[in-house]
Amino acid sequence: MLVVGDVMLDRYWYGDASRISPEAPVPVLLWRSEEEQPGGAANVARNCAALGARTRLLSVVGSDGAGRRLAQLLRKDGVDASLRRDRALRTTQKLRVIGQRRHQLLRIDMETAPSSEVRASKLGDFRKALPECDVVLLSDYGKGGLAHIAAMIRDARRAGKKVLVDPKGDDYSRYKGATLVTPNLAELRMVVGSWRNEKELAARAQALRAKLQLQALLLTRGEDGMTLYRQGRALNIRADRREVSDVTGAGDTVIAALAVMLAAGEGLEAAVRVANRAGGIKVTKFGAATVTRRELFGAK
Repeated sequence: MLVVGDVMLDRYWYGDASRISPEAPVPVLLWRSEEEQPGGAANVARNCAALGARTRLLSVVGSDGAGRRLAQLLRKDGVDASLRRDRALRTTQKLRVIGQRRHQLLRIDMETAPSSEVRASKLGDFRKALPECDVVLLSDYGKGGLAHIAAMIRDARRAGKKVLVDPKGDDYSRYKGATLVTPNLAELRMVVGSWRNEKELAARAQALRAKLQLQALLLTRGEDGMTLYRQGRALNIRADRREVSDVTGAGDTVIAALAVMLAAGEGLEAAVRVANRAGGIKVTKFGAATVTRRELFGAK
């Protein structure tokens, strides 16, 4: 697997919030513990590795403690991470403050965009790594790390690689020519507008798929499962009914499982069904988490 995209460090502060501050109408958290996990494209990569794929990650971090910590965590997770250092960049961090019963009280984001020089050097790294991979996975979190995504898709497709994109924003033209794109309902609505019924949704999704020259568009629908749109047909897959703990990172797990199954030689429909199962397992776990082969397929 070759994963490229915006990485971040997900941080969690846990504590008890049992009283309101006398200084302002906000809860006071009595800090108990903290945790750090790879987030964004880094979470996609660690999910690929957890499913047994040899995984290389290309991204950009700052020359700071958060960037070094992210590299350490990725090594621990078995990911070959090639992280370009940008002195002008602050490594993206998401700090979540969690009260009792895992109730999120606050999220603090810290980020800056990478420089044009570093982004250009990453394109060179991508071209060098391309011959060694089976599937390319582009994880766009809108942080500026995929400025050359159109060129990456073009180069990968010319090399005969499948290209999967986790999209962001309201302009999907830069994803033209990819094999598959995986928006959720809110992301698709931002691009194609609202719809009144399933027939209109299908028409809009298929029109977007055709315009972007995609083999398929996979719409993730939360508790309602997924819909796979291919030329002339659509496949609805129901979600497994599970108790939901946290949906954070569920999309990362879904696209990672899908990519790994395609790299292993499975057909698209079978790969989507496994990805749907992986997403259902992930939402039972709190925070950015991985799903293993044992959890998906049993003790094989």
